[in-house]
Amino acid sequence: MSPPPPPLGRARRRGGRSDHAFDPALDDSELVDVRHQFAQGRWTRARTLLAGTGTDWDRRGHRVMALAEVPSAAGWAGDWLLAEPDSPDATTLLACAGVVRALRPQAKTAERDRAREACRAAAALDPADPTPWLGLMTLDRAHGSQDDTGADFEQIRSRHPEHHQAHHLMTARLSEAGSGSDPLHEVYDFAAWAAERAPADSPLAVLPVVAHAERYRVLAAEGGAPDDPAASGHWNGRRARQVMKAAFDWWLEWEREDHPRYCVDLNFLAHAKVCEGRPAEAAALFHRIGPHATAAPWSYSGRDPYPAFLAARDHALGAP
Repeated sequence: MSPPPPPLGRARRRGGRSDHAFDPALDDSELVDVRHQFAQGRWTRARTLLAGTGTDWDRRGHRVMALAEVPSAAGWAGDWLLAEPDSPDATTLLACAGVVRALRPQAKTAERDRAREACRAAAALDPADPTPWLGLMTLDRAHGSQDDTGADFEQIRSRHPEHHQAHHLMTARLSEAGSGSDPLHEVYDFAAWAAERAPADSPLAVLPVVAHAERYRVLAAEGGAPDDPAASGHWNGRRARQVMKAAFDWWLEWEREDHPRYCVDLNFLAHAKVCEGRPAEAAALFHRIGPHATAAPWSYSGRDPYPAFLAARDHALGAP
């Protein structure tokens, strides 16, 4: 019999949170190097990177949003735009940097409105690119209605039907509708629909696992599930077992290491396997994750994410 999962719900520090910084670049080493140069004002490296990314829309969205999180991104993207006023890349990066700034707790409504206008201007400059809409959806997911978020999602999906980050954002937003532990909740239908219509090798096959974790996040916040996800029973019902098996089997067959957000899916899968009480399967996933932990879903139920990740990894790998 497998040992019980670690008490992930208690992996937090009293009086504060750990100072571990999760890297949005994940395992994109080229992006990490360019971001370092960009932070020092050398925006020409960012221009080369985004030009080389082309129409790989998942990778482009991943890279633009990671560059937009550089604290000085708005200033350097603004300098780039002054030098190349018609550059869609500079316009999109500046708009997404505005979104990051507008997501700060102290941001005013006017700042959010300017970020929305900038995203729409960038979308008009390059109509085929879903990335400006991704910036807008990121903002609306936090400060807009579900209808706003859904409209942004449809704009993205019309340009790239399998857009990974957009599906994750929509799943998180839908999970917040309604209340109570409803096995027929709409987020499950959405995730199943997206997984079924995607190509066989698409990482959207993992989306039902993401939906299950997002729904737990909401239930825990409402007090409808214990703080410790491993002890909640949320990962042990029939639906959960079916979802986990299908996603893990997909990973064994396809293992899409070429996808820019591959590590996001691995973190959701590893979290699910730990909560399900299957440490051996989780261990295989932790080996692939390496140092590329993500805050979600380890932060769900208000936990300090990095200690929770370490506790789960040590448990799965058999560390004392």
